[in-house]
Amino acid sequence: MRILAALGLLLVPVLACAETKPMTLEPMTPDPAILHDLAPTGTLRAAINLGNPVLAQAGPDGPAGVSVDLARALAARLGVTVTFVTFPGAGAVSGSAGSGSWDICFLAIDPKRAEGIAFTAPYVLIAGSYLVPDSSPIRTQEAVDRDGVRVSVGRGSAYDLFLSRSLTHATLVRAPTSAEAVTAFARDGLEVAAGVAQPLAAYAAAHPEVRLLPGHFMEIPQAMGLPVGRPAGAAYLADFIAWAKREGLVRRGLEASGQDPGLAAP
Repeated sequence: MRILAALGLLLVPVLACAETKPMTLEPMTPDPAILHDLAPTGTLRAAINLGNPVLAQAGPDGPAGVSVDLARALAARLGVTVTFVTFPGAGAVSGSAGSGSWDICFLAIDPKRAEGIAFTAPYVLIAGSYLVPDSSPIRTQEAVDRDGVRVSVGRGSAYDLFLSRSLTHATLVRAPTSAEAVTAFARDGLEVAAGVAQPLAAYAAAHPEVRLLPGHFMEIPQAMGLPVGRPAGAAYLADFIAWAKREGLVRRGLEASGQDPGLAAP
């Protein structure tokens, strides 16, 4: 909960807008300012991070998962079509925030990202965990931050940004994506891999030569977002995600894609 508390101020402006100007989320013709902010081309372009399998999964018919479900529901309420712009990792999504290639995204909240992205409240809460060789002397979270320990991370991921600020002795080794970070950890004999708990746990279950450390080093609040400077869209998006959680859309989307519905944020 420490990271949520530290990020509380980032959420206040968006949520305050939503409270001072309540919006109905029934199917309707939205205010032109909302459409201008959320679908300026007439189509809702949703950035989908395929590097986080809890939120999105690649499939033969296109991406699937809770973030895809949310994007479709938002487009339906706006009365526009939706198209998905897929990325291999979170860093590629946040790095393109000013490119004009997408209108909404699904990313972990982080102070650095908030410089270019206005976030809603979280809709999913996941954990950042460590993976180590089974023979490793590292047994606790605290033991990771020591001289000589190399931690493999996906470049630009939420845990890369977090660990860049919090680790003072260990060295981060960055791979292009989160999946490649695990590959590099195994291939190069690195001491630690950091990442989202669920895919690391799945990897550990299939590879008895590694194990997860107990506990987690951070809670990762996943939110919807849009480029900064779009206040009408930000207020509408804040109301939308509150409605999606209240109506159970987030829990159903997680369950339908084989994920734990208990990950839905309150």
